[in-house]
Amino acid sequence: MRYTSPPSELFIENRRRLAARLKPSSIAVLHANDLMPSNADGVRSFIQNADLFYLSGIDQEETILVLFPQAPDPQFREILFIRETSEQLVTWQGPQFSKEEAASLSGIATVRWTHEFETVFRPLVVEARHIFLNTNEHARATPIVETRDMRFIRWCMEHFPLHRYERLAPILQELRIIKSEPELALIREACRLGAEAFRQMIGIVRPGVWEFEIEAELFHCLVRNRSKGPSFLPIIASGPNTCILHYERNERQCQAGELILMDFGAEYANYASDITRTVPVDGRFTPRQRAVYDAVLRIHNEAMRRMIPGNTMPNLVREVGELVESELVGLGLLDREAIRNQPTEGPLYRKYFMHGISHHLGLAVHDVGSRYQPFAPGMVMTCEPGIYIREEGIGIRIENDILLTESGPVNLTAEIPSTAEDIESWMKHAAF
Repeated sequence: MRYTSPPSELFIENRRRLAARLKPSSIAVLHANDLMPSNADGVRSFIQNADLFYLSGIDQEETILVLFPQAPDPQFREILFIRETSEQLVTWQGPQFSKEEAASLSGIATVRWTHEFETVFRPLVVEARHIFLNTNEHARATPIVETRDMRFIRWCMEHFPLHRYERLAPILQELRIIKSEPELALIREACRLGAEAFRQMIGIVRPGVWEFEIEAELFHCLVRNRSKGPSFLPIIASGPNTCILHYERNERQCQAGELILMDFGAEYANYASDITRTVPVDGRFTPRQRAVYDAVLRIHNEAMRRMIPGNTMPNLVREVGELVESELVGLGLLDREAIRNQPTEGPLYRKYFMHGISHHLGLAVHDVGSRYQPFAPGMVMTCEPGIYIREEGIGIRIENDILLTESGPVNLTAEIPSTAEDIESWMKHAAF
């Protein structure tokens, strides 16, 4: 692994917390992600199943984790199955985890080869009453590709039809939504890498630069700092592209007088940051761009102040909507009479601010967690308001990563400038 391995105590504690939530006489099974094919015999870079990594720290395909907290034999209460290495595998793909290495990383004493799974699992599962199985239950997921977890669900129900089956995802979502100190250290590192990448990206911003050249600086900075790369496909959007929310082609040449909206994140040890900054191509905002930028920043700062324990996402969305309406009136984009007469459904501000204000962040950029769960200390969430004026070619978004604490929100990406003055100053001094 290119990143420094997290302490095994993180995964030991995560398993302990999960075991305490399982029903008596339960066995739980989680699988690694598949290698995803591209074309011919090619495959994409491996991305581990976040739940399996959360509980084991193992970042390798063909891995299975079995938890049976009340197994009669203590050695089978936690079992990790990893792919058996061989001379041929080492020749073609390099060193794989040994049993000793996997045990050290995960804190699991019993490590077996994956091909032994069925032989070990069958005598254990008959001792259990409940089988907890895992699926991707993210509210916005569209699982069109069958996963190893899904294939195992079908196999398990066929071979053990009379057991009581339970959903593991709701428990893991509740556990993962609150970050521990070791997790926060990894997220902070992802945020730090994002700040360093932003500094490098704006160093080449000038009239005539191509969006993909800026993107290349992002990859260069992250990979040389032990990251696998961006935590999602980056958005480097200039001019009219700033008003395309999920623009990912990054193929336009940037022109003087325009803005560049950079929505990007860094991955570190599978944890993510998610950052957006909007900067002027030639280093200085026009008066109109500055007015819109300052409006978005005011919305951001007030929204962040409301990200406190006890608030909820639906309430925050309502509060932010009122802030956006007020700023749009000030920009001459809405009038108060129209707002008073607008329909309850489909508020007018949605023409200029059409996405969400926040999402959870962690082992996924859009991390697991119910939007209806009250905010609590230990949550990490984004704060990302924007105003998009398509007819003017102005799209501005400011996004930071926020840790919720008892004493108030903490901006984990505060190192990256947010004010227009600071952005202009950074661009002036960062230019190559």
